[in-house]
Amino acid sequence: MAGGGFAAASANGVEFEAKITPIVIISCIMTATGGLMFGYDIGVTGGVTTMPDFLEKFFPVVHRRVEAGVGKNNYYCKYDNQGLQLYKSSLYLAGLTATLFASYTTRKLGRRPTMLIAGVLFIVGVTLNAGAKDLDMLIAGRILLGCGVGFGNQAVPLFLSEIAPTRIRGGLNILFQLNITFGILFANLVNYGTAKIKGWGWRLSLGMAGVPALLLTVGAFLVTETPNSLVERGRLDEGKAVLRSIRGTHYVEPEFAYLLEASRLAKEVKHPFRHLFQRRNRPQLVVSLALPMFQQCTGINAIMFYAPVLFSTLGFGSDASLYSAVVTGAVNVLSTLVSIYSVDKVGRRVLFLEAGVQMFLSQVVIAIVLGTKVTDHSTNISRGFAVLVVVMICTYVAAFAWSWGPLGWLIPSEISPLGTRSAGQSVAVCVNLLFTFIVAQAFLSTLCHLKFGIFIFFSVWVLVMSFFVTFLLPET
Repeated sequence: MAGGGFAAASANGVEFEAKITPIVIISCIMTATGGLMFGYDIGVTGGVTTMPDFLEKFFPVVHRRVEAGVGKNNYYCKYDNQGLQLYKSSLYLAGLTATLFASYTTRKLGRRPTMLIAGVLFIVGVTLNAGAKDLDMLIAGRILLGCGVGFGNQAVPLFLSEIAPTRIRGGLNILFQLNITFGILFANLVNYGTAKIKGWGWRLSLGMAGVPALLLTVGAFLVTETPNSLVERGRLDEGKAVLRSIRGTHYVEPEFAYLLEASRLAKEVKHPFRHLFQRRNRPQLVVSLALPMFQQCTGINAIMFYAPVLFSTLGFGSDASLYSAVVTGAVNVLSTLVSIYSVDKVGRRVLFLEAGVQMFLSQVVIAIVLGTKVTDHSTNISRGFAVLVVVMICTYVAAFAWSWGPLGWLIPSEISPLGTRSAGQSVAVCVNLLFTFIVAQAFLSTLCHLKFGIFIFFSVWVLVMSFFVTFLLPET
């Protein structure tokens, strides 16, 4: 593979000579570790919060409620606790704040140092979480994890888009999302195993998050800075030398000239955020705001964060709830592969609209089953209906994974002009993390108050999103 080569087309239609060199292979590995790091954290938290030892140590009120088999008023309220929600949501608020600083470091210090910062912050956060003695230490670890996610999500995709030959950049973009789903699945599998370890199984689950973080940190030491970053900071000779190294050829003059021109044009935009808010850029701004918001309003992160909690609430046993979470994680991975295969064949809008119908119908079916089978103080859901709920949740997850999951990130990166692309992407990341925080912080309380109606709530949002795509989102 390292010896193979092809011509990589630039944005202006000129083809540049390029080979798949060792640095590109290492970059693919870093894609995996960056995505795994984020995805593992999403998956692991839902599992540990169903482990009795974890709940007893940090959330004794929830533990007593779960052990008693009833909530404050009903089954839907067993896990309703602001502290438990803060434990999960604090990461995303920290990530939102860190993203603003990461935008500065990627520009002034470079992509590589920013990835190192991400890896170190994540490792320290994992250490605090795995060794936590009290809730304060646990949440402090989560905040550091969030800072690592903020820096990593800003630097890793940018590094990949600049280091890879142009023809495989789109694949690497969705590959990052694919590895997030692998991370979620891996976390669910780990939780399924560690749930059987009494006393410290949850520590092992949280500590395993350090593996992808360590790989990211080591990888950042092994790779070089991107030519784009070096040119952006005026280190032209070094940038050209690195470009020769990563492309595996001495003939890099056309691509280097393109980098110089792109850097010059980008510097002409003195205030990219101000340009982003100009009237001519308003359609792109609306899409950059709406898509990441809608992505969270599908309710997907509520499902992925709280899948074991949700299944436990529905009357599944502890092992069964973790097993069901593993099944949904596997569906998530396989369906993301469908998106990679079909996104350029059928188009973005078709995937959005088909998935809208599928998500809407599956959520309505889930609401009907829960509304008739799970009452305030008891659940008489039979095995057949329990299987139906799992199937419908998998149907919903599959639709999200080939539509709003990858495309919610892909489209904002496609629609903005060069001068405001970085600012537009920063807006999309910030809006996504903000609404992830809101959903994570509010889900358990909303489940308690709306009961089965929470699926109706999310289905209405899916309807609104589908109308937005139908009338306001053109094909890219």
